[in-house]
Amino acid sequence: MSVSERGGSGELTAEPGGGRAGGARVADVVAAMEAAYPPALAESWDAVGLVCGDPDEPVRRVLFCVDPVESTVDEAVEVGAQLLVSHHPLMLRGVNAVPANTPKGRVVHRLVRSGIALFTAHTNADSADPGVSDALARAIGLTVTGPLDPRPADPLDALSTTVPLAHAERVLAALAGAGAGQVGNYGDAAWYVDGTGQYRPLPGAAPALGEIDAVHREPETRIETVLPRRLRRSVLAALRAAHPYEEPAFDLHEVADLPSSRGLGRIGELPAAEPLSAFVRRVADALPPTAWGVRAAGDPDRPIRAVAVCGGAGDSYLDRATAAGVDAYVTADLRHHPAGEHLARADVPGARVPALVDVAHWASEWPWCDQAAGVVRAALGGTVEVLVSTRRTDPWTIGATTSPTGRTPA
Repeated sequence: MSVSERGGSGELTAEPGGGRAGGARVADVVAAMEAAYPPALAESWDAVGLVCGDPDEPVRRVLFCVDPVESTVDEAVEVGAQLLVSHHPLMLRGVNAVPANTPKGRVVHRLVRSGIALFTAHTNADSADPGVSDALARAIGLTVTGPLDPRPADPLDALSTTVPLAHAERVLAALAGAGAGQVGNYGDAAWYVDGTGQYRPLPGAAPALGEIDAVHREPETRIETVLPRRLRRSVLAALRAAHPYEEPAFDLHEVADLPSSRGLGRIGELPAAEPLSAFVRRVADALPPTAWGVRAAGDPDRPIRAVAVCGGAGDSYLDRATAAGVDAYVTADLRHHPAGEHLARADVPGARVPALVDVAHWASEWPWCDQAAGVVRAALGGTVEVLVSTRRTDPWTIGATTSPTGRTPA
């Protein structure tokens, strides 16, 4: 990890992505980010999305950072960025004023005066696939096998309908156009079976086929497909509009929740086992330097192969890391009591308790900046330039250990 010293604080080497100026708007970058990190994945208490700025304003350069603070806003001004993308929200809790003589107000006023928009992807970036913990795992050298705390896949409905043979293709096309039949990377997915439909139009009906009070049999195709539950209303409207019958016959069922690759934290493996002491050095070398550094709890010689990681504060997932059977758990902001209680479980016969590796919060999430920059580079490369912040916004600036002459417990 390349580090330079400027004014006594470590600064990281920027990682720009090329591109010619002009052509993109703030809204285009927002669309690319929200496609990669859907806002629906954000926790209910979170505040994500466009914080300030005009969606229609042009963007030539975007700066990615962890914290939207005065230092990164200064950097955005210095590099000529029109958009600052941060992981942490500027205003996580509601406010009723942003005067310029308050820390957050100063940030807002500086952004507005400088013509810089601010966009935030927080817990939605944590749960996305790939997301914050994938970037951390990749930096450490892990091959990810799945999420630590999986989120269910988007809820689905299963729809089946019967259609006269001659109209089957038109109805299926209408369903697909409304969003049905999408399964992973496949579209227009459906199952057909031919059969015979029967009905008797009653007085008052206006049948497309058949006569009033006469039983009618018609060669039909049964179509089965799936759809996102959020699109239920529009898909059913499309079915009714395209179906030739006055009263289309259909069944609709809610599909049970399915696991997905999204969720908080990640589980992965190293190419080969290595002692905890070497693994801690691996983590320290992979992340930007901080005064906090990297600390660990466990036998230095313990072999480490399977690892759980969680970018940001992750001591609420200690139980999940233990249940996953990993050798080590890498996260930030581990507190004294939860960590101590976790390690105490090692005294239980047969217990397999992961070693703990604690890193600085900012450092654990900084690798995501390059991942997010890659999202925009892939979507808008050639129209915008992407830069990763060179400012270390970890709040801790000094670290020390006890000297040989220092006091020790009796």
